[in-house]
Amino acid sequence: MEFGYFTLSDNHYDNNPRTPNQFVADITAEALYADTLGMNSAWIGEHHFNSLGVLSCPDLVLAYIAARTKHIRLAPAVTVLPLHHPIRVAEQWATLDLLSNGRVDFAAGRGYDKREYDPFHVSFADNQGIFEEGLELVRRLWSADGRISHQGQHYSFEDVRITPKPVQKPIPTYVASFSKLSIELAARLGCGLIVAPFAAAMSFGGLKQVADLYNETCIKHGNKPGRLMCSYFTHFADTKEQEAAQRARQIRYYKECVIPAFPGDPKTAPPSYRYFVEIVERLQKIKAEDLTENSVLIGSPAQITDTLKKVEAAGFSEVILYFNVGLKPHAQVKEEMDRFMREVAPAFEGQHKRRAA
Repeated sequence: MEFGYFTLSDNHYDNNPRTPNQFVADITAEALYADTLGMNSAWIGEHHFNSLGVLSCPDLVLAYIAARTKHIRLAPAVTVLPLHHPIRVAEQWATLDLLSNGRVDFAAGRGYDKREYDPFHVSFADNQGIFEEGLELVRRLWSADGRISHQGQHYSFEDVRITPKPVQKPIPTYVASFSKLSIELAARLGCGLIVAPFAAAMSFGGLKQVADLYNETCIKHGNKPGRLMCSYFTHFADTKEQEAAQRARQIRYYKECVIPAFPGDPKTAPPSYRYFVEIVERLQKIKAEDLTENSVLIGSPAQITDTLKKVEAAGFSEVILYFNVGLKPHAQVKEEMDRFMREVAPAFEGQHKRRAA
């Protein structure tokens, strides 16, 4: 199993002294450090207007990282596809794949924050259809040998081809999923799948149930199942005091960043987001003791390893680790990244072992 660095650039906190510019600099340094440590990948989220996070252009940050590394894979977490024209998305990530010599992993999703849609004048209520059509187009544009035309419900164009073409054929593509709809889309298109464990537990019962649903749906559509990945909030704690502080940090993230961003009002949530209403209701009531292995990795290296062994057994090939959540100081983030790769990662087979050697 491989391990990657992951961030959503969460910075929407009350009385927050950390500027967006400083946090983007910290994230960039952490992603470069992830390469030094032998992590497999760097996954950087897209957020606009500091509605939750402050990093709006993961492609540009990853291009900077690509120029300074040789090994780490480069990925958005995720491209909020309905906010962008699929032709432009295909061009941007094909170019990064070329410049990085085939190190792009592409991931797309619908997002969940209407406040990010409104200034772009994109329909939040209809974003499922926009997303599905856009993702199919991005992949067609990457794979087409010649020019293509398209007349769809949301996009129309004639006689288009993109240049440059990606080095990878195809670029590994993932759908980020909170819902059955997204899992079925990933399976139908032959894409890999990325899930959040807390959402998997709430909606399906756990990661194993998500893996089974995805694999069964792939077979139903005649596709070979792709890679399964999940993200985890990650906190080391060696004492009760440290654990209490880490749990408080995680609760603050849910209360101040996530709940305002999620479509939790049943009166306004579009039909395809109704499952978020229950998620928000649970998060509003969440207490420190409610944080289990279904949502966070917290505790000693042995405790974290034990949880990840269960994730591996469920069929997941990579876990992307969210260290810098909840205003965790930059120096502490780097210390925990280093500790993970020294004290947890060696318990698992993967590229990280070969790079360490």
